[in-house]
Amino acid sequence: MRPLKILAAALCLALPAGAALAQDAAPLVTVVTAENPQTQLMAMVLTGQAAEQGHAVRVLLCGPGGDMALADAPEGVTAPQPPMGASPQGLLTQLIANGATVEVCAIYLPGLGADESVLIEGVTVAQPPAMAAAMAATGSIVWSF
Repeated sequence: MRPLKILAAALCLALPAGAALAQDAAPLVTVVTAENPQTQLMAMVLTGQAAEQGHAVRVLLCGPGGDMALADAPEGVTAPQPPMGASPQGLLTQLIANGATVEVCAIYLPGLGADESVLIEGVTVAQPPAMAAAMAATGSIVWSF
């Protein structure tokens, strides 16, 4: 199968067994620090697929990855990308709409000299003790992009 067809299938298809897997699926924490929009987009695609397969999803956005959570985000995170015309922020908002917990690193906003008012709806600031517990919990899966 050609790479574009594989990505299109990943973006469009949910596994039928997703509901059956929900009871046994380990929680997933996806950490995005990458500046590259393609990497950010693929992180959201894979995280969305994991959510569809029944994993409880938590996303931590740090450094350039945090830009995905800005209401006034850079063009790189909002611009549609081939082959499906999706953007990193667009898929992030879909994850939020589908129940994912999305947080920016606790030091992200102070580093910008900003407060939570600059974030898109549904994104909060991570509390380090709670995030550390989520990442270190027995059975948790942690992906880093």
